Amino acid sequence: MDELPDWLPPLVLFSDYDGNWERYLDAIYNYFKQDFINNRPSFRGRRLGLKKHPLEKGKEATFWHFIQEGPNEDDRIPDIRRCERIRWPRPVIENEDKPVIKVWENKRKNDKRILLWLERQEYLVVLAERKGYLLPWTAYLVTEEHRKKKLQREYETFKNANAAF
Repeated sequence: MDELPDWLPPLVLFSDYDGNWERYLDAIYNYFKQDFINNRPSFRGRRLGLKKHPLEKGKEATFWHFIQEGPNEDDRIPDIRRCERIRWPRPVIENEDKPVIKVWENKRKNDKRILLWLERQEYLVVLAERKGYLLPWTAYLVTEEHRKKKLQREYETFKNANAAF
């Protein structure tokens, strides 16, 4: 990974909370609240909502999607790398016009998604289109070469088909 852009906050490290998971979880949730509940961002003038349900431990589903991994909703587990980057989704969304971020749309099942890929930092933010607003859906590191290649192909295909996006 390259040096961080100056608009990207530092990682929130578990070690800074003396290895205390509950304190760390409270801290990263407070960052999430600050960025997505107390002061909601927008993307290209479109309002961002939140997937609130199911609430787990009093925390919104979007928060859990930002910090956990796994294919089955009921069995997702925290990913420390996602947790450390809890402060990154909002600045990536707000700086989408920077050349270091690749932005494109795709379809997943019946959902239209907007992908924001901070390629040098191997970080992807996914927004889901809804009627009249967008949902921050998930955000995670993309470190596997085959996944990077797939994202690059998707981006190039979209860019070639939609030069004005």
